[in-house]
Amino acid sequence: MTDLISLDGTPAQRFAFGTMQFGENADEAASRAMFDACIDAGITHFDTANLYTGGASEEILGRLIAPLRDRLIIGTKIGYDAPDNAAVLRSQFDASRTRLGLDAVDILYLHRFNPNMAMEEQIELLAELQASGQTRYLALSNFAAWQVMKAQAIAHRLDTKIDVIQPMYSLVKRQAEVELLPMCASEGILAATYSPLGGGLLTGKYAKGGSGRLSEDHRYAARYGLDWMHNAAKALPEIALDLNTHPATLAVAWTASHPSRPAPILSARSLDQLQPSLDALTFEMPPELRDRLTALTPTPAPATDRIEENV
Repeated sequence: MTDLISLDGTPAQRFAFGTMQFGENADEAASRAMFDACIDAGITHFDTANLYTGGASEEILGRLIAPLRDRLIIGTKIGYDAPDNAAVLRSQFDASRTRLGLDAVDILYLHRFNPNMAMEEQIELLAELQASGQTRYLALSNFAAWQVMKAQAIAHRLDTKIDVIQPMYSLVKRQAEVELLPMCASEGILAATYSPLGGGLLTGKYAKGGSGRLSEDHRYAARYGLDWMHNAAKALPEIALDLNTHPATLAVAWTASHPSRPAPILSARSLDQLQPSLDALTFEMPPELRDRLTALTPTPAPATDRIEENV
């Protein structure tokens, strides 16, 4: 598996922090408080994207990382709008570097699969940016397993490789278990997984009438709108109460405990909201507890759909 190393040789901690909320639901003071808490907890891997909060996420993160740059691992993403030429992607990356105040980023993602450009052209651009020292690790976000392996074949022809992927993964979004996480384990790719709390569903707040992404954004409401997801979110706090911990701590620790050793990307709007996720860094997840939590949600069918082979 790719081991992320900072410029000064500091290995990345298992967990990362995502700054999607910086500049919108988290102002500069709240962003700094969360950043400092992550640093204190040993997290050095920070994730953003060129489109997050209209660029404010990168700008705030750039100011926060400046004194510590060489010991941190910074990733950003380009291409969510699926442009049809490499010049647009390069321009987006240049804008990201400017906002971050960096000549180079550590991890550069294609934000999602782009059908408007040949895969070869996209990977060639990443390889060029890597060869010129503008990025160190090549990465893909929201790609299917076959798309990752197609990109990897192209990368190998260019004497480089895809180091990191970023799929969604949580107790209520387990599709990554079918092909993506086994692929990562087989091919030595790091899975930096996002939304370990299921858009906040697994914190239990919505069962109490709370608000957040699921109540404010129709896309998140649809993503986590199935009854069995909400049933799991009601059961998780009961287990957490028995264990004298927070449901968010359990949800994040469950994600991290997958045998492929993914690196969950934590995120929050405030330090108070973040703390239960940070507590997962030191939470022990015994196999019997993982099995108990896993049983709360349906196991996705195997890639061959031969379900009887799992019985």
